[in-house]
Amino acid sequence: MLEILEFSFFQNALIAGFLVSIACAIIGSLMMINRLFSMAGGITHGAFGGIGIAFYFSLPIFLSTSIFTLFIALLIAYLSKKYKYKDDNIIAVIWAFGMAVGIILVDLSPKYGNDLLAYLFGGILSVYSVDLYIMTFIDILFLILIFCFYRQFEAISFDIEFAKICGINTNFFYYLLIAMMAFCIVICIKLIGLILVIALLSIPSFIAYCWAKKLGIMMIISFALSFLFCIIGLFISYIFDLSAGACIILSACAGFCVNLMIMKFSKR
Repeated sequence: MLEILEFSFFQNALIAGFLVSIACAIIGSLMMINRLFSMAGGITHGAFGGIGIAFYFSLPIFLSTSIFTLFIALLIAYLSKKYKYKDDNIIAVIWAFGMAVGIILVDLSPKYGNDLLAYLFGGILSVYSVDLYIMTFIDILFLILIFCFYRQFEAISFDIEFAKICGINTNFFYYLLIAMMAFCIVICIKLIGLILVIALLSIPSFIAYCWAKKLGIMMIISFALSFLFCIIGLFISYIFDLSAGACIILSACAGFCVNLMIMKFSKR
């Protein structure tokens, strides 16, 4: 089984799993504390519009999806803050809009084939060097932002009113977090697919949240779990010849169930 490690495509997949785990750990933990998973779901599915635009106009997928997803994310964030009691409706409308635009443009595109399936269901085994460079750049950017503004992110996550009293520009860091979330979603789509992104963002961070008392520790645990699920999923997909993205998420779901059982028995 270990002979698979000799192949460059599998090595790239492991590196991609490591890199995306860093981004998911940072963003997933912040999403968990700030309860942004509903918004993340809307952004993720709305991102399909960017994919449709890329196919129809023959644009670079990453560039098109990033710009469209960032626009969708900031629009949802702005409208959700302005209409706080209507945020679910706003998310649903923009979610539907993005999906509809994507589907129509894909239908109008002459050829899309397997490339579209990779973005829907993941293509971690077909990651190229340029994808790894992009993920590395985004990870470094996220790490720099967290290192420089950890206290600010922590403050707005746990007590936004206290953060305002301390003079923190809460609106700036809120929109910065949303923008980071958008880019994290975009790089995850390439690996595990648009349909499965939320699972990789939410499951490791939820398990970490159950055991960590500090945000930083939560991110570290979430990273370790994300990468572990990626490794397990990749080997399962190789052994049984199954979709790698789905296997990664199934391993994460298994971890989620194990965590629930451990929590149940630990309380006895």
